[in-house]
Formats: sequence, C-alpha cells, structure tokens
Amino acid sequence: MAAEDEENVADERTVILEALVFIEKNDVYADSVIKDVLDKYSYLPSSSRAFIKRVLEGSTERRIELDHIIDQVSKTPVNRMKPVIRSIMRMSVYQLKYMDSVPASAAINEAVSLAGRKGFKTLKAFVNGVLRNIERNLDRISYPDRNTDPGSFLSIRYSCPLWLTEHLISERGFEYAKRMLESSLGARDLTVRTNLSKISVSDLMERLKEEGVDPKEHPYLPYALILKNVENLRSIKAFKEGLFQVQDVSSQLAIEAAGIKEGSFVVDVCASPGGKALHAADILASFKGGSEGSVLARDLTENKLALIDENAARHAFSNIRTGVWDALIYDPGLKEKADLVIADLPCSGIGIIGRKADIKYRIVKEDLESLSKLQRDILSVVSSYVKKGGRLLYSTCTVDRCENEDNAAWITENFPFKPLPLEGVIREVPGCDSFDKGYIQLINGVHLCDGFFISLFERI
Repeated sequence: MAAEDEENVADERTVILEALVFIEKNDVYADSVIKDVLDKYSYLPSSSRAFIKRVLEGSTERRIELDHIIDQVSKTPVNRMKPVIRSIMRMSVYQLKYMDSVPASAAINEAVSLAGRKGFKTLKAFVNGVLRNIERNLDRISYPDRNTDPGSFLSIRYSCPLWLTEHLISERGFEYAKRMLESSLGARDLTVRTNLSKISVSDLMERLKEEGVDPKEHPYLPYALILKNVENLRSIKAFKEGLFQVQDVSSQLAIEAAGIKEGSFVVDVCASPGGKALHAADILASFKGGSEGSVLARDLTENKLALIDENAARHAFSNIRTGVWDALIYDPGLKEKADLVIADLPCSGIGIIGRKADIKYRIVKEDLESLSKLQRDILSVVSSYVKKGGRLLYSTCTVDRCENEDNAAWITENFPFKPLPLEGVIREVPGCDSFDKGYIQLINGVHLCDGFFISLFERI
C-alpha cells in the first residue's frame, strides 16, 4: 500500500472514531451525524466515503452484538471502557466480523495506532491483545440458543434490546420478529415517488439512466421506483428539478389509499418530514379540471416545516402551505372543513429501525403505552376537522398493536367514523389480509417496504 493510501485509511478511521464518540457523548441520533459527516467530507473519494458510511452505520446498528463479542474476550467489559477505547473496539470488531474486504491486520493495526494518537498509548497493548484474540476466536463466539431462549437469541444476533425482541415475538411471532430484525441491518435501496404532475414514470426512468442511476419499478405501485447506484442525491438533475421525491413505498401506499379527489382540501396535522403532504399536493396538481385543491401541512416548529418548504419550492408546488401548530390544540377555524385529514402521528418507530440505526436503543417499553395515549389525544382533536363524508387517514411507522389495530378500533368506537376497505390499494401487496377491516399492517422484512400501519375512515 502506498504511503498516500495508508494516510487516507488512517484519516477514514479517525473520522469514524470521532463521529462515534460524538454520538455517544451528545446522545444524538446517528443517522443525522452520519449525514453531516458525509456532507463535511464530500471531497473524499467515493470509496472513502462509502467506507466511513458503512463502518459508522454498522458499528451503530450492530452495537449489542459487537459488545457481546468483546465481552467474551476482554477482561474489562465494554461498559467500563473509556469512550474512545469503547468506540475503537466496536468499529474494529465490526470490520473483523463483517468486512471481508478489510484485512484483519489492517483493522487491528489501525485500531492500535488510533488509540495511541488519541492519547491512550498505555492501552495500545490492551487494544492489540483483545482484537487479536477476537480475530482468532470469531468462529467460536457463543450465542444464546434460539429454541430455549428466543428473545435473547434475537437480541444478541440482531442487536436489539431484549425487551423489544420479546415484545415483537409476543406481537407477531418468532419468525416475523426475526425477519423484521434481519431486514433492519445492512444496506437499503432508495425508494422514490415520481411526481406525476411533472413527468411520466417512463420519462423519469430514462432521465435517471442518462445520469448513471439504475432505476427499477417497485412491485407495489406503478409510480414508485427503487434507485440503485445513488451516491449523492442532490447532484442528480432530475432531483434538483423536482421530478421525484424520496419517499418509502409504505408512505406512498397510505396516500394512495386516501383516494384524494379533485379540488380537495387536505390537512396534514403532523406533516414533517413532508412526504405525504407533498404526495397529496402532487396528486391534486395532476388533475386537469381546473379545481386544484390545496394542502395545509402543520407541525410543531419552524425547523420541522423547513424541509417541507424546501421541497415544495423544488417541486414548484403552489398548492401547499405550511404552518406551525400543535396538533393537540384545537383549531376552530378547521372544524368540519377538510376533505381529508392525514394523521400520521408520533409513534415508537419500530417499523423504521432499519433507517434510523439507533432508534431501537432509545425507545423503552413504557413509551408504547404513552405514545398510544398521545395518538388518541391528537385524534380526539383532529377528527373534528373532517367534514361529513370526508376521510381520516390514520397511519404510523410502527408494528405495535396498541398503536395500530387497537387505536383503529378505538376511532370507530368513539367517533362518527366508519372504516373504508383498502382492497384496491393493496392488490399487489402480498400477505395483507385485513384490508376489508379498513386497515393494513405492513411488516419490514415481510413486505418490500418499511413497517407501516395504514387505516382509513369516512365521517358519517
């Protein structure tokens, strides 16, 4: 390896270490830090940025397993290590176990060098000894037995807190829980929605191919595309021109289910980051009858709405406006005014743990009950905005029954709404057999999308 290449490798690992220490010290979400890091070091070669991204994501999402491996070898448990050493060990063990392209000697030698450069010269021998021992014994690391202790097996193998693996098993069964957790690890393709008011799917696919992007049609919706070979989204001309929007197909299905009609007034009460509001605006802009309708997108802060404003400007949508509003506070000016209320409400986020690598470490069991109550409190307010004959779309990005099926039943029990069947929407989605009840539960790892709950009601 040339001297210049060796320096690049050292720089990459220094960037990774500093990011991991920053995440732990400041208790911030890893996905936002990773984005900032990649933006900051955009001048690095694509191979360097890819290495940084993979090790940062992998060290975060597989943290429980990495700690399990380290603790089987090290006399000093991970939770008693100094933060810098702890992060060096995690990122190095991730490379040893999951990156065949990285020679074990390089991973270990760079770890030892990092420890020295960060002021821990006295611990270089410790780092070297533990990592070399792990490298020799990786194939002999023991895991809990999946038959006698399925919760612990899933917890360690897929790096998920034990209470959550046991909860998922009780809610959906072992096999579904395993598939959910399995799908949450590793690289994910980018799913986008074609802005049909601006371009056809075939024309967008052609444009993307011309820019070196490999688009594939998603099997669930004709205007949903899966993009491969995307390194820098903002460099794609078709993106800058507002021809498509990043949005998981599960979220797209929710708006497809709503059946938005020409001239509708749509209110999105918890709109950030804005995918559904923008999708609704695109549908309304697609009608050619002259009565375009409009979307009111609300959320708690200006910061939450800034991204919606940015995307609306990029798409040149004139039929969407944003406003700061707490969804728990009743707005008398909206009473029975909306043709559609989108209530995609705060939830535990269990369905998107593959997109937010550390959300699973932040939620606790008590959150499920409190979030379910918060959802009902918001629904009690915003349901009154729906006009007679209008619709209420209730959705979450989780798979928890108390936040989903239980709350859907609660809506019809307490308010003048009837569930609407969703058969037409999910004709291409296998395994969704509850559409006649007015809801579908999409499960990450089972379906080709995030874990997501969609329910639709009509005011009577």
